[in-house]
Amino acid sequence: MLNTLPTAVMVLDDDGVIREVNTACEHLFELGSGHLCGMGLTELLPADSPVVGLVQQVRDEAYGVSEHGVTLDSPRTGLRTVTVQATPVAERRGWVVLALVEQTLAIRIGQQMGHRNAARSVSAMSALLAHEIKNPLSGIRGAAQLLEQSSGEEDRVLTRLIMDEADRIVKLVERMEVFSDTRPPVREPVNIHQVMEHVRRIAESGFGRAVRFTEHYDPSLPPVPGDRDQLVQVFLNLVKNAVEAAPEQGGEVILSTGYQHGVRVAVPGSRTRMNLPLVVSVQDNGEGIPDDLRPHLFDPFVTTKPKGSGLGLALVAKIVNDHGGIIEFDSQPRRTVFKVMLPILRIGGRERKSR
Repeated sequence: MLNTLPTAVMVLDDDGVIREVNTACEHLFELGSGHLCGMGLTELLPADSPVVGLVQQVRDEAYGVSEHGVTLDSPRTGLRTVTVQATPVAERRGWVVLALVEQTLAIRIGQQMGHRNAARSVSAMSALLAHEIKNPLSGIRGAAQLLEQSSGEEDRVLTRLIMDEADRIVKLVERMEVFSDTRPPVREPVNIHQVMEHVRRIAESGFGRAVRFTEHYDPSLPPVPGDRDQLVQVFLNLVKNAVEAAPEQGGEVILSTGYQHGVRVAVPGSRTRMNLPLVVSVQDNGEGIPDDLRPHLFDPFVTTKPKGSGLGLALVAKIVNDHGGIIEFDSQPRRTVFKVMLPILRIGGRERKSR
């Protein structure tokens, strides 16, 4: 069964010796199981590798760790960026199962850097549109108004069309102007369940009347440092998308929160890694996201909706990024899940953990 997995998996004993590997692990390190099994991990990777440190952390703390954006650099693998998942073996003290998932542009498109790049591109575009398009549109609309005063009834239809289209473009530009706001969000303690409850009430009283909502919340979660209104906007967008994706008959949206140990991501431009233990999930039972849209889902103007602008998820990515979090998704027929991972409030320089 392990050999059918595309993820490289190895089992390490309490001395750091490799005991089992699967086929994907053999391909990753370009060595057969006969050579790998019996080798120490530090024979395969440098002793200062983050992977070695994570394995030791799992042994010391006795719970699983997942870390994104880890650099794997060895003569066998070359320079690669991987997601590392390390889990203790309950039956054998000190043993660890290690999984290495290579990150490429085609996988985990919801990770931090992809969203940051999308947010930057749409921010630059919005600033350009506001300056180069909005002002000339005012002149075009004003000229159309003057023409309307001296035109016959037949020509007034055309001048009205010009003004209506100018107004429509201005509204689109105004929606994009929010991306050019580079100020960091207000950092205040936010109860994520109050945010989700507010979003659910809005949905049930409006666009989500025909959908059944199910909630699975962890009531012990600590606050999130951030801007409440912006977080409401994030989850309102995700819930609205889930409602629209759900079938007309039997539509269901599941809202979940939870705490996960050991998930960390790199902070660009530094060696700092931020813990993101709080997870909020929005799940629908729709048909799923088309394969051709998945790599570009968080890019601006990408949408499956006939009247959609394609800015909703781009804005979600920007706000989540501004809060130091990441968003990812998994989609298959009858089950599409968007997960937002966020930091939790730090008390006295330490994270306040759930009980």
